[in-house]
Amino acid sequence: MATTKWFFEPSHTGAEFRARHMMVTYVRGQLKNVHGFLEVDPDAPEQARVEATIDATQVYTGSPERDAHLRSADFFDVEHHPTWSFVGSQVHQVSASGFEVTGRLTIRGVTRPVTFDVAYLGQWDTPWWEDGRDLGPRRRAGFTASTRINRQDFGVSWNDVVDRGGTVVGNLVDVEVDVEAVLESAPGTGDAAPGTGGAAA
Repeated sequence: MATTKWFFEPSHTGAEFRARHMMVTYVRGQLKNVHGFLEVDPDAPEQARVEATIDATQVYTGSPERDAHLRSADFFDVEHHPTWSFVGSQVHQVSASGFEVTGRLTIRGVTRPVTFDVAYLGQWDTPWWEDGRDLGPRRRAGFTASTRINRQDFGVSWNDVVDRGGTVVGNLVDVEVDVEAVLESAPGTGDAAPGTGGAAA
């Protein structure tokens, strides 16, 4: 089967992260405006390639003061590094719908290897609205991806201390990504996961 290309729909694709706060709980943040694509041959998923960019300037945690601090040079330094990126080209299938995707994650201008645990959620032919008209059907596929990174590895190093040697912000950050991908060409049939031998047009 030939390689198919899917683009990420920004309005239905986003990332969430969480880090330990004040030694007792977690703070969560969201990043939208994610753009990217996936190229995959359903019969050879190990040869898949994915690229994504995230607009770090739009970070949202529910606190304007905290969001401004995250955008500053103490954390993301969005004035000099407004986007993050991921390029993945090493894929290992671990189950019928589970994959490990390893690639290069760039945050704040620092690039490190990172492996995402990816779950394939299925695909469906759906409406596609433009200028008030349904131009569908268009084939959509869904994925979730998760990983854990150490923010210090990417130069995101600000911290402060609290009582008994504790810290304000933990170093380990959990990242969850929701992807809705749209097939660039005409939809096919079936609802099988890439790599399971079924149609994944």
